[in-house]
Amino acid sequence: MQLYSNIIGEGTPFLILHGFLGMGDNWKTLAKQFAEQDFQVHLIDQRNHGRSFHSDAFNYEVLAEDLKAYCDKNELKDFVLLGHSMGGKTAMLFATLYPDLVAKLIVADISPRFYPTHHDAILEGLSRLDFSLLKSRGEADEQLSTAVNDFGTRQFLLKNLYWVTKGQLGLRMNLEVLKENVSEVGEALPIHATFAKETLFLRGDKSEYIALQDEKLIKSHFPKVEIKTIADAGHWLHAENPKDFYEAVINFVN
Repeated sequence: MQLYSNIIGEGTPFLILHGFLGMGDNWKTLAKQFAEQDFQVHLIDQRNHGRSFHSDAFNYEVLAEDLKAYCDKNELKDFVLLGHSMGGKTAMLFATLYPDLVAKLIVADISPRFYPTHHDAILEGLSRLDFSLLKSRGEADEQLSTAVNDFGTRQFLLKNLYWVTKGQLGLRMNLEVLKENVSEVGEALPIHATFAKETLFLRGDKSEYIALQDEKLIKSHFPKVEIKTIADAGHWLHAENPKDFYEAVINFVN
């Protein structure tokens, strides 16, 4: 089973892993900018997300192995690896397991620590979408607004909508399996896992995902780390302040 990807540009491979309930397409605008700097950007859908395969197994070990199989098939090495949120956890684990493949690691707004489950309202809202009645994205947005009041979050989630057949909407994600395994998303990086190459952690100044007290833990796993704060940004820092996010990434990779 191979992961789906959208590959943009030519040059040094640059792999991007989306967050929970997201997909590679969320990163298309930035990917085009990275591609202009001589990178071949791989926007990868992780299992049970986007256009990638569905499976009952879902944890960081299998997500990292999926990425290894993808790299083997595409003969990728010495690449830049960037992951956001859940994708950041996959990227961290992958880099510690296969350090020879990763030239530089970038982790966006997630720490190696354990996080309690906090997606319940979103998952409940998505589960309540009645696709026998929904005929448009607008109707889906209205129905989802009863559980998710933030407009931006709803737009992010509704990118998962697609026309299964003419007149029949559905969700690309494997919602049932993601609901069953949601606790896996908060799992910590294994205690002895380390990656000794250059690493960049980026956090949003309005986000609580990376706290000041996380810095010691981050440095214990990633001794060659820089930790930078992106201004005017929350957890979706790459979407909320793409200009500063892009500059921080490009300065680091070049």
